[in-house]
Amino acid sequence: MEHSERLKKLPVQFFASLVNKVSKALSEGRDVINLGQGNPDQPTPPHIVKALQTAAEDPQTHKYSPFRGIGELKEAAAEFYKKQYGVEVDPDKEVAILFGTKAGLVELPMCLMNDGELMLLPDPGYPDYLSGTVLANVEYETFPLKAENKFLPDFNAIPAAQLEQAKLLYLNYPNNPTGATADLALFEEAVALAKQNDIVILHDFAYGAIGFGGKKPVSFLEAEGAKDVGVEMYTLSKTYNMAGWRVGFAVGNPVIIEALNLIQDHLYCSLFPAVQRAAAAALTGDQTCVDELVARYEVRRNTLVKACQSIGWNVEAPDGSFFAWLPVPDGFTSEQFADYLLEKADVAVAAGNGFGEYGEGYVRVGLLVDEERIVEAVERISKLNLF
Repeated sequence: MEHSERLKKLPVQFFASLVNKVSKALSEGRDVINLGQGNPDQPTPPHIVKALQTAAEDPQTHKYSPFRGIGELKEAAAEFYKKQYGVEVDPDKEVAILFGTKAGLVELPMCLMNDGELMLLPDPGYPDYLSGTVLANVEYETFPLKAENKFLPDFNAIPAAQLEQAKLLYLNYPNNPTGATADLALFEEAVALAKQNDIVILHDFAYGAIGFGGKKPVSFLEAEGAKDVGVEMYTLSKTYNMAGWRVGFAVGNPVIIEALNLIQDHLYCSLFPAVQRAAAAALTGDQTCVDELVARYEVRRNTLVKACQSIGWNVEAPDGSFFAWLPVPDGFTSEQFADYLLEKADVAVAAGNGFGEYGEGYVRVGLLVDEERIVEAVERISKLNLF
């Protein structure tokens, strides 16, 4: 038996390779400080866990729920967007419950595109965006996110021929891997571009809660006309430390929402209703836990930047997300530097080239260990005399 040609074309899972390298080092008894992961290190807040426990004790949650999600969660998503961003959302027509937003990101090209059509992706960007291009059998081009433009896209630099052909464009702010944030003007520009060229915009808002310096990240849907051209995907993984729960949602254009619901009618049966009830409790409950989490990440960010600069590593502080995007010293590629740190300092980071061509020259560091371990990691790196 052989795998299908479609499966053979799937990209190598970048994060799986990283996990294997770290696992090997750990199996050798080494004390690895893992700054390469994107897995939140804090537990889910107790009131959300309690909501799950209560819901799971209700026999009604043991049955199939509606394919397209329970009304309670859709209404919670709409209430959340109204309260957090001032955006009105119709819970019946403008919300799709997702089995984690990674699923939605991969599904969307299959929902909206035909074989051979073109989509546009950021570079560097979340590697799993590419999975959707293969499974949908579509073409893609990338647009660069460069330091000189604060890791924001320059829409004017995208070739006119690509804009004419493109059907779908992905954005992601706060950004993985760079930690950059976008303002409302960028999203307004994206809406205008989409309307002019008949392109759908998908905004991946995975890190929507995590902004620093008192600046709350902006939702794409806050831009006038955004729902005319696109959707935004929001995951509970980062905001509420619910990565393993696999629950998120898409909000926005009702035609796109219907497409997502339709494909999921065929791919899934229903997300465990108790998880949906707990997710609704997270969205509508006290948000103090979110404020505390963001404050924790900001302390870690400041600790990392101060420690790096103290050893001569000229790094920029990220404005959002729980990642920092650090330049590689002279004499190394991104992958060489990441491998060197793991081999010589037992510090794991993610090589920037795993996020695209324009990720070369950087490594991604996660703010997902406590401050003491961050300081220790930088101290280990300092002993290598690279800066």
